[in-house]
Amino acid sequence: MATAFYLTHPQVAIDPVVPVPEWGLSDRGRERVRDTAGLAWTRRIGRIVSSTERKAVETATILAEHLGLAVEVREAMHENDRSATGFLPPPEFEATANLFFAHPDESIRGWERARDAQRRIVTAVEGALKGEDGSRDVCFVGHGGVGTLLYCHLAGEAITRRFDQAPGGGNLFAFPIFAFDSGPRKVLHG
Repeated sequence: MATAFYLTHPQVAIDPVVPVPEWGLSDRGRERVRDTAGLAWTRRIGRIVSSTERKAVETATILAEHLGLAVEVREAMHENDRSATGFLPPPEFEATANLFFAHPDESIRGWERARDAQRRIVTAVEGALKGEDGSRDVCFVGHGGVGTLLYCHLAGEAITRRFDQAPGGGNLFAFPIFAFDSGPRKVLHG
């Protein structure tokens, strides 16, 4: 049975005047992806699927170039839509993110509702896995917020920030790809 990995992009070059989806990786972020590309678990990856946001595409591209693969981008894998507020200074962002996870059925400050973002990322990942025969590992490259929502779904947990990644990004979790089984997916490791 193959494994699907969800890798969040690492550190970004924050620029308050640039829309968040257009932020690229920082030097440290690129270094971390290059280090990750050389790890043993990556050798079995046969497909890389990325969010369309620049930081995710850059992460996926570094990994893909190391493995000799192409990057497939999927629009619906983007981070939760926070365009209503744009850039928020870290303390304000953290407070708003806390409310986003604590009240998943409400739009916090105009942000996409957590419940809707979860439905979108689960649907995008499931859609990307349709037709996989279990012969290759798949690496999804995305974002911490929707990655946490995906994790909560796969782990059978309510939406909560308790499973959110640590600051800096570049986090990974895995779940099995059921090639011939329609049973629910489950988290192999958090």
